[in-house]
Amino acid sequence: MKKILVPLDFSETSENAFVYALEMAKLFKAELLLLHTFDLPIVDSQAMPINYATLYETLEMSNFDHFKEEMPKLHALAETHKAAHINMRHIMMDGELVYSIKKVIKQENIDFVVMGTNGATGWLDSFIGTNTASVISDVSVPVLSVPLAAKFEKIEAIAFTTRFRQKDIEALVKVLMLAKKMHAQVKCLYVKTAHSDVNTDTILRWQSHFEDEEHLQFFVLPNEDVKATIEDFLVDQDIDVLAMLTYKRNFFVELFTTTTTQKLAQSLHTPILALHE
Repeated sequence: MKKILVPLDFSETSENAFVYALEMAKLFKAELLLLHTFDLPIVDSQAMPINYATLYETLEMSNFDHFKEEMPKLHALAETHKAAHINMRHIMMDGELVYSIKKVIKQENIDFVVMGTNGATGWLDSFIGTNTASVISDVSVPVLSVPLAAKFEKIEAIAFTTRFRQKDIEALVKVLMLAKKMHAQVKCLYVKTAHSDVNTDTILRWQSHFEDEEHLQFFVLPNEDVKATIEDFLVDQDIDVLAMLTYKRNFFVELFTTTTTQKLAQSLHTPILALHE
């Protein structure tokens, strides 16, 4: 991992995600690219006969000044986290966020994206309806989405949900590579319902395939309530990051819809690592 992209709007949420990005950059000796996007207005020249160039130049300069004012805070955060040595580049772009992220990923050969998530009524609301969901579904690299409530501590346990499909193997290998660098354990979870189409032989083949992986444990939990089982697993196993493939996105969107228990409220603090098929 050489380049990590961090979209910033200088909110508390994006600064929280920036801390996660700093820690990952330290671990992988990666460069951070800090992206700030803004929208220029569409002006009706008949209704407002002014000089476009002057207007846009003024707005761009205003955004640049704001960006420049906020950067010392980020450098101070980097010093606090003993990451002042991390190489950071700043990018300002006019345009819609997801389009800008995709453009920077392609132009800069980005390996990883870290971005914050939060919403007016909770973490799930923003994930389902706004930028993070769009980024996760539209970009080609892993995306770590960090809820505001998640405060960085050493990542020691990563959960990986699977249905023991062939395409899950490559994703699990990627997660194991990250885990080894972090000196973390990977806890691979399969929730087995009465209608599960995975047989014992498949599970045994997987366990045999990864039998030399010291950082990996398999959990097969029989339960008809898949969502509640995963939610409880995050809390009971002290999971620091939940890794999932994006082909599960509809399931993922439903995953945290129940907010009735204290356990679930705690599990919503868990950052999500979205991997692509």
